[in-house]
Amino acid sequence: MIKRTLYFGNPAYLSLRNSQLVIHLPDANGMDDRTGNNTIPVEDIGVVILDHKQITITHGLMEALLANNSAVITCDSSRMPVGLLLPLSGNTVQSERFQAQIDSSLPLRKQLWQQTIQAKIANQAYVLNTKRGETVKNMLAWASDVKSGDSENLEGRAAAYYWANMFPMLPGFRRGREGSPPNNLLNYGYAILRAVMARSLVGSGLLPTLGIHHHNRYNAYCLADDIMEPYRPFVDKLVVEIFDEAYLKQTDNINNKLAIKQSIAAEEVPFYSKNDEFEMELTKEIKAKLLSIPVLDVNINGQRSPLMIAIGQTTASLAKCYLGESRKISYPTF
Repeated sequence: MIKRTLYFGNPAYLSLRNSQLVIHLPDANGMDDRTGNNTIPVEDIGVVILDHKQITITHGLMEALLANNSAVITCDSSRMPVGLLLPLSGNTVQSERFQAQIDSSLPLRKQLWQQTIQAKIANQAYVLNTKRGETVKNMLAWASDVKSGDSENLEGRAAAYYWANMFPMLPGFRRGREGSPPNNLLNYGYAILRAVMARSLVGSGLLPTLGIHHHNRYNAYCLADDIMEPYRPFVDKLVVEIFDEAYLKQTDNINNKLAIKQSIAAEEVPFYSKNDEFEMELTKEIKAKLLSIPVLDVNINGQRSPLMIAIGQTTASLAKCYLGESRKISYPTF
């Protein structure tokens, strides 16, 4: 079953009643009327995003959410995800799987990373080709040439080519957490993806902190960051579609302004004036589109599946690799 992703961006009081999340909105004039219209079964919830400083959530509700392996994301003053709350135990054989994960050999981890990067580059190539019409023979060649552990860093080579051509209408665009738009959209989308992945890893009895490649001592979700790599292009594709729509609208507005200027003065003016640089705020409408990430369609094991369900198959296959029952991770394709 597809779990629901809930977003709260206004003052709210969230509590628990009869195994149901009860939503009371102070500005809704008595929304909590016990009719059931404002309640959601906790067992149906996969991710909860709290994006307002005046949200109150009871301890009873947090306990119920964690008991049902739900991920709770909190946002900072800039409305970007800053924290992630996950259950400490999400699988009946967690201790056994933790030990298998800890004892995994370096050759196995290198092979798993090789598979991960091959899948990531192949998915990036699909997005770049279908959304930008770029030649991707080089990327497909890099994907097939990835060696154990990606010793030649073909991931980095592919990423440089990928991002250099993904937003050609934005000269000098660079992918980075602190970069200019649409980096803000990518950051938000990846945060949602990371939460879904971490939740699923816990559900599969794995430790999200212990990665196969990432090993930053300050990162509590190294494994989630590793295994989500082939899923990033699905977020990229959605962001490109949102960006293209917004860019078209803004450039149309700019062209209209220029047409007015040109009708007044015969002298030439640049396509962008100093105050007409491209901007893209992370509005509620855009966030609503990004919240659809868990239900995006992907192809995994020869079948179409919602992304959240596919991630469950990926983490389950990873657990089998650690246990010695398999040597291959199930990753999605387009």
